[in-house]
Amino acid sequence: MTAPRILLAKPGLDGHDRGLKVIAFALRDAGAEVIYLGLRQSPAAIVAAAVAEDADLIGISVLSGAHLPLAEQILARRAEQGAEHIPVVMGGTIPAGHAQALREMGVAAVYPAGSLLPEVVDGLLSLAGQQHGTVKAAAGDRGDLYALYAEKSPRS
Repeated sequence: MTAPRILLAKPGLDGHDRGLKVIAFALRDAGAEVIYLGLRQSPAAIVAAAVAEDADLIGISVLSGAHLPLAEQILARRAEQGAEHIPVVMGGTIPAGHAQALREMGVAAVYPAGSLLPEVVDGLLSLAGQQHGTVKAAAGDRGDLYALYAEKSPRS
């Protein structure tokens, strides 16, 4: 069985990518294949890469406050490409009221700043696994490294 393919990107002019890199490494350590596009990607480039790479999920990180228009653009490009089957997930500095608006627009899940790494990883793997046709193991089955992430969490 192959690993789910998760595409991660930072759209717009947002230049802070440390959090997204932490998530990328955690997903890789949990068994996902991560396609990391990096900084300053356009919504069209993100969706085109997801289609070309046969991604099971698009993960977007936004710290700039432009999450609503960027989500709208990404979802529109996804529809134009006939790729509505690829879930879009957003994380970053997203107020609670905006999280609900994003979900209503069609974003599959929202992880605001302060979300626990194990919860983010589990959520992304679950959504990608549903798309990929696999069911991912519970956190306790992922080995010592994943348990280490859970132990290091500031909220545990």
